[in-house]
Amino acid sequence: MESQDRSGIPELTGGAPLYRQPEPLNPIDHGSLGLLQGGVPFAFAAGSHFVPLLISEFVAASGSYPVIFAGDEKAPLAVMGLKKGGNLFVPDAMGRGEVYIPAYLRRYPFVVAASSIEGENSAVICIDRAADMVGENPAKPFYENGLPTEYTNNCISFCQAYENERLMTIQFVDRLKELDLFDFRTAKYTPTPEMGLGTEQVEVAGYYAIDSEKLNDLPVETYIQLRDQGVLSAIFAHWASQLQWDRIVARSLRREFEASLVNNPMPANG
Repeated sequence: MESQDRSGIPELTGGAPLYRQPEPLNPIDHGSLGLLQGGVPFAFAAGSHFVPLLISEFVAASGSYPVIFAGDEKAPLAVMGLKKGGNLFVPDAMGRGEVYIPAYLRRYPFVVAASSIEGENSAVICIDRAADMVGENPAKPFYENGLPTEYTNNCISFCQAYENERLMTIQFVDRLKELDLFDFRTAKYTPTPEMGLGTEQVEVAGYYAIDSEKLNDLPVETYIQLRDQGVLSAIFAHWASQLQWDRIVARSLRREFEASLVNNPMPANG
């Protein structure tokens, strides 16, 4: 069998959450592959209790999840669960379209990744080869006659737009760090008597938030600059999203209760 020239296929130099086996998209390895039909909607995100957000998504996401900043990088995230490995919105709420779906999930299994060809660093479009939705005899092929299909080209355009927004989000966060607007916070809830958990507040998460007092103490010129840059709408959405902690706690408690019924079913009357 004649070997195919793979010299133009780059090597990846990084990774991304959710992507188990990212590979540079190419017709040699993926010419017969594509997106399969069926399966549980967004099952690949079932183990992710945090999902990255773009600055342009803060307003839309604030009606569904708490929007927080995490780690030294103050990465913007949508909170989708209280425990590692548990997404409270998969499959029901996401599958039924009841909540906002972040672009990070909508672009899957495609992604832009850092790569290197003969020592030159660049970015390349990849797919997660280990994704359950990727396979042979697809409903939406990646290639036809060796060329990307319309579906693939649309996905590539989406990924490129996402990458541009990601860089803008980094600039947004860097500006907030420069102005020292972040403050560490904890999310808590008070159990009700019927829960049998006592009356003390329970801490459920620690994260970074934008401090309203620090924002209000900025020089007027700086505040106006943030307004003109469209930053304030994202900040206000971040604050409004904190109301969603009650929703997250309620969903978590309900899921734990449902799991307890499965593991310890109530005896039948008789």
